[in-house]
Amino acid sequence: MPEAPWRRIAGFRVVVAWPQTGYAPPPATPAGLRARVAGIAGIMLILAGTAAVGVAVGSQAHAPQPGLSQAGVTGAASRGPSLARSLPVSVHIPAIGVDSTLLHLGLNADGTVQVPSVRTDAGQAAWYKYSATPGQIGSSVIEGHVDSERGPAVFFRLGALRRGDTIDVKLADGVTAVFRVTGVREYAKSRFPANAIYGATNFAALRLITCGGTFDYATGHYLSSTVVFASLASSWPRPATAGTAGPRRPAGAAAGGATMAGRPGRTRTAGGAGWGRSLPDAPG
Repeated sequence: MPEAPWRRIAGFRVVVAWPQTGYAPPPATPAGLRARVAGIAGIMLILAGTAAVGVAVGSQAHAPQPGLSQAGVTGAASRGPSLARSLPVSVHIPAIGVDSTLLHLGLNADGTVQVPSVRTDAGQAAWYKYSATPGQIGSSVIEGHVDSERGPAVFFRLGALRRGDTIDVKLADGVTAVFRVTGVREYAKSRFPANAIYGATNFAALRLITCGGTFDYATGHYLSSTVVFASLASSWPRPATAGTAGPRRPAGAAAGGATMAGRPGRTRTAGGAGWGRSLPDAPG
């Protein structure tokens, strides 16, 4: 085929030339164009989905965990003050922004400790009604969820408490018991010290419990419990008299265990200074 006449223009050789037909190549067919657009759109969707997952994972809030420096002590140096028996009404923890009325919960039919409903009461703490009332000689136990499907729950920041922080518990008789934190610890549920938490004491003790540690997605449970130990420091207004009545316990009933997800935990027989009955292995 003879050379196209426009290969030289004004004495200059054309570097880029049309094909021998003298015409530009035809545009891509609509089907090919649609395929390329669809491919690009698919890649963009994959990238967007990956980015969304990354943002979701990165933005997840994790409850603070207690450090070894805050382990402190679980007991008290002396008997200290005590209060007459009076049912608790609410708990206030200024350092972590907790202000909750208190449910009064006991035992499930299978002997495990009742916990607040994670669906309706995740924002409320609960006093275990067969423990001492706050301020009595003995162990008073208050439990609460760390989180729920909706996000952080009432005791989400419990692990952030420090030795010396205060916990105020308002009682039905109008007195507010002021406890001072002596230690904050994390226990694997397989090694939960039930006696140290639920057992008898010779001072007015308060224990706050929630879940902690790593969340096991396979079982739907946290692997540890966060426990705050505190002792009665003072009260206001000053009560006229103080009582030392012991905690109520159901005759022949176990103080069994439960996770804060509302599922029963394992129980074992307590020994030593405990109640001499089945105590929770790993509440929280």
